[in-house]
Amino acid sequence: MESIQSIKQRFELIGNDVKLNRAIEKAMQVAPTDISVLVTGESGVGKEAIPKIIHSLSHRKHAKYIAVNCGAIPEGTIDSELFGHEKGAFTGATQTRSGYFEVADGGTIFLDEVGELPLTTQVRLLRVLENGEFLKVGSSQVQKTNVRIVAATNINMFEAIKNEKFREDLYYRLSTVEINIPPLRDRQEDIHLLFRKFASDFGQKYKMPTIRLEDDAVGLLTRYRWPGNIRQLRNIAEQISVLEENRTISASTLNSYLPNASTSNLPAVVGQTKKESDFSNEREILYKVLFDMKSDLNDLKKLTLELLKHDNSEKVQEENETLIRKIYGNKEEEDIEEETTMTEVLHLPEPVIEKPMNVAQPQEDRYHFAEEIEEEETLSLQEKEIELIKKSLERNRGKRKAAAAELGISERTLYRKIKQYDL
Repeated sequence: MESIQSIKQRFELIGNDVKLNRAIEKAMQVAPTDISVLVTGESGVGKEAIPKIIHSLSHRKHAKYIAVNCGAIPEGTIDSELFGHEKGAFTGATQTRSGYFEVADGGTIFLDEVGELPLTTQVRLLRVLENGEFLKVGSSQVQKTNVRIVAATNINMFEAIKNEKFREDLYYRLSTVEINIPPLRDRQEDIHLLFRKFASDFGQKYKMPTIRLEDDAVGLLTRYRWPGNIRQLRNIAEQISVLEENRTISASTLNSYLPNASTSNLPAVVGQTKKESDFSNEREILYKVLFDMKSDLNDLKKLTLELLKHDNSEKVQEENETLIRKIYGNKEEEDIEEETTMTEVLHLPEPVIEKPMNVAQPQEDRYHFAEEIEEEETLSLQEKEIELIKKSLERNRGKRKAAAAELGISERTLYRKIKQYDL
């Protein structure tokens, strides 16, 4: 068996961290078997190297090795990509197509970002893991395949299972052996080694002198938390190699390339941000509604107990007037409001008759015009109300509900007025 150091040189893995060495050692141990492996770790830590090590040291090394990014394939086509489809299975399927599981028969499939798989695809994948069988999209013929699956994810699988985004049975089938790759911030001794390797590579690539870090810059480099891990470190090295004319980099220069850089090494809270999918806001609203209902129920129990203790209900009403209004509301105010609305609707403004500008009015007749208006105004407010109610009932063919809505009053108020005026 090859040594860990030779594997690092072969796959260009840099670092002497204990956790990294343990991950490589586990990959070497499981490679000769057909055990399913789940590689976990944050985005950018280099999880894709582990499946390559496993495949190259297995008896499948001469067969195909296919890497599939499950998060990059649309949900509607991922079943077709993985398992293939028959001609005419869906719109655009002009010919039969073989999927990755059929093409990689006898080899290894690396499912990167396996936590992004839709639930329907997870069921199909579980069947492949259990008995090696799968169905093409649009086919009823069961096909067999002999592939080894190595999966990787950067999400918390237990949280995904709890939120019903990943099947628990599939997780345990995939994670027969779990290999965790440590984040770069936990490999402080390896950070400068990796930076020097990247700086050397980019110096050769762009035919420029290799950049070097001053001691204070090295200290800043190792203290930084590197949320993007090795991928971020590589990008920073490339930026500095291309943009900086001075090939000796100080801490102030390096600091300008590090987002949210801080010279302090204070602990940071990671993974505590609330997401929209956790329904925390809706849960808080439901709790508030339940607490309000409980409070109203307690008030109602208190009022009922007072009524049972005292025979004088009027006295109880006076003493608990605020409580009664809180539970039942103020019905009298609603009735008054309905009456006011009816009065406003039925109160018609008196007609205004404009006098011609060219007709002169005698001084003694100044009040005679007002007297004539009063004589012509024969309808009282009550008669106007009766007339409006009759017309509204006629227009709505006697339907009280529609007539009440037209008059802007409640149906109960309209019924009371109909009885009052004997309509």
